[in-house]
Amino acid sequence: MLNPTLNPQIYDPKIEQIPTRNGYGDALIELGDKNPDIFVLTGDLSESTRVLAFQKKFPERFVECGVAEQNMLGVAAGLALTGKIPFVSSYAVFVPGRCWDQLRVSVCYSNANVKIAGAHSGISVGPDGATHQALEDLAITRVLPGLTVVVPCDYEETRKCTHAVAEKVGPCYFRFAREKTPVITSKNTPFEIGKTYACVEGADATIAACGPLLYEALIAARELEKEHIEVEVLNCHTLKPFDDATLIQSVKKTGCCVTVEEHQTTGGLAGAVAECLGRNFPVPLETIGMPDSFGESGEPDQLLEKYHMRSADIVAAVKKTMQRKK
Repeated sequence: MLNPTLNPQIYDPKIEQIPTRNGYGDALIELGDKNPDIFVLTGDLSESTRVLAFQKKFPERFVECGVAEQNMLGVAAGLALTGKIPFVSSYAVFVPGRCWDQLRVSVCYSNANVKIAGAHSGISVGPDGATHQALEDLAITRVLPGLTVVVPCDYEETRKCTHAVAEKVGPCYFRFAREKTPVITSKNTPFEIGKTYACVEGADATIAACGPLLYEALIAARELEKEHIEVEVLNCHTLKPFDDATLIQSVKKTGCCVTVEEHQTTGGLAGAVAECLGRNFPVPLETIGMPDSFGESGEPDQLLEKYHMRSADIVAAVKKTMQRKK
């Protein structure tokens, strides 16, 4: 059964598609209007990260740090420790990629109230190639003490996520994509940091997904339903703190699990799910994601196809894990 709060046009070929990064930019304007403590920083990427509108409307609360990401984290930490709420906006390969030490010491060790937005994440960055495809950022952020890690699935959820991390006290990292992706959720779809929810209910297998690939998981669920296989699709948007209880409840019903993410299959969502299940309720587990490889230049659809992250690959993984369950 499809969650009734989702976009009812999910299976319409003409479903609306908007870049998730647009949800970030729109939310910052909303936040800036309400809260004079909101500051935005970037490293010469104001248009790409969708903070240009904030820069134009609130120039006194915008800091252009140039191509100096390590310094930008230090500036953000200083702003946070004086009571401001800074949003650091860059490509995920640069932040956290190039300034992990500053994130660890200046931000997390100090428990500074810094919000880090990692744009252009995943393989779907496409033609920019391996150097700009962040496929390790979730692994290197999940491990940091006190850092919240969120992966919103679409425009609407990214907008809600931006508001939520602004309200949450403490360091937060969230990532979003470059390309237009289907708008899966609606204004009525629940979103709470640390809470997983079911997009589809089922009893034969669990699919735990995050980010824009949640859409591929939903397409896979519909294809499996044609074969009388009912899967439960979970939107695991928060990787840390991870909602162990909802995942355990699901796999106790289904007996097996597949993870789906635009990230290395090591350390990201697959890592969070494996850790949870290993501690609490071990079941057969298959993973969809980047298979210990760097990306390459190509069109997003071609790359998702090559690295086996499409709905057909999820269908095959579900069948494999169900067979292992037997």
